[in-house]
Parts: sequence; C-alpha cells; structure tokens
Amino acid sequence: MSNRQERANSEIQKCLIEIIQEKMNDPRLNKIISVTEVKVSPDFKYCKVKISVLDVKDIEAVTSVLQKSEGYIKKELGKMLDMPYMPKLKFEVDKGAISTLRVEEILKNLNIPPKEEESDGE
Repeated sequence: MSNRQERANSEIQKCLIEIIQEKMNDPRLNKIISVTEVKVSPDFKYCKVKISVLDVKDIEAVTSVLQKSEGYIKKELGKMLDMPYMPKLKFEVDKGAISTLRVEEILKNLNIPPKEEESDGE
C-alpha cells in the first residue's frame, strides 16, 4: 500500500469517527460505535469501512443506517478533506471485534471454581 493511501485511510477514519459521533443525529447511532479500519482502493474510488458496535444485537441496524446515510457522510467528508472526489463508502461489520465480544461473553459465563491451596503435609 502506498504512503498516499495510508494517509488517506488515516484521515478518512478520523473524519468518519467525528461525523458519526458528533454530526449525525440518528437515535439508532447513540450506541458506542467505532470505526476499526478504513481501506481506500488504489484509485481512490472505493472505500471499505469496518465498524464495530458495543452491543452485537444492534450491529446490523447501525450498518444499515450508515449505508443509507452515505450521501450525507460523503458530503461532510468533502467539507473536511481535500480530495478530488469522495470514494464510494461501503460499511462492513468488523468480525474480529464481534469475535472478541463473543469470547468475553463466554468467559464471563464460565463457572470456574477457585483453585484450592495444596497442603505441604504429604
């Protein structure tokens, strides 16, 4: 990946976080949302945005809202970034974050008895 792409990924990610958390007023987006990864194509026409949400049950609704708000998000990105044109945004679920949440949930539900102290009187 070129240095130019890496800089674009970083700037787009920062701007998307700001737009989603501060400028969008949709009540379905009041959850804790994080933009975990941004990958812009080499021709800067497409951009894959991976997101994660604290509550796994809300992830599909949040992804749908973001995808439907692509026009607004692109307009706001255009105001914040100096790019010849804004890439088409595709929002995807970050499966790694979901897997991490699932493992944490399983670990919380495990009933592991405390380890008993071994006696030296053998």
